[in-house]
Order: sequence, then structure tokens, then C-alpha cells
Amino acid sequence: MTGTTTHNASRKLAYRETDGLEVELLWDERNNLVRVAVLDAKTGDSFELVLSDCDNALDVFHHPYAYAAHRGVDYGVPTREHDFAVAA
Repeated sequence: MTGTTTHNASRKLAYRETDGLEVELLWDERNNLVRVAVLDAKTGDSFELVLSDCDNALDVFHHPYAYAAHRGVDYGVPTREHDFAVAA
């Protein structure tokens, strides 16, 4: 996850990296969606969480694995959650 965007028309709002784990908070201008993208460089695992209006974006950014577990996201398999269903 390098550069200022990972997808077209996305703005990086926050970024952190620790021990090979990269987490980005992104805003998709075109769809007005906020999402958190996670990449574990050590394992190659990655996932994205699309936030709903009732999600606290910074909380999801700081605790993406907790939110992924709560939503049943299999973070061992790359996925784009919003392709399947946008959280309401």
C-alpha cells in the first residue's frame, strides 16, 4: 500500500505501519465511502472494511482486526467487502 491512493478517486485520511502491518483510512470521493484497508506484509494477508454512518472511523482504523472478526471477515483471504455488501 504505497502512494497516496490504493484505488481510483480515494484519498488517504490516515496511515500507520507497525512491524509489517499497514493500515490505511481511505475516503472514496466518487461513492462517498470511508473504508479501512489492512495489509500484513509478513503473511500477504489483506482485507478492507467499508464503514457505515454509525461506525467510528478512527476506532475501526485503530482496531481493524476486532471489526473484521465481528463482521465475520476472513482476513486470510484478500477481499473487497464493499463488492459484496455495503454495511448499512
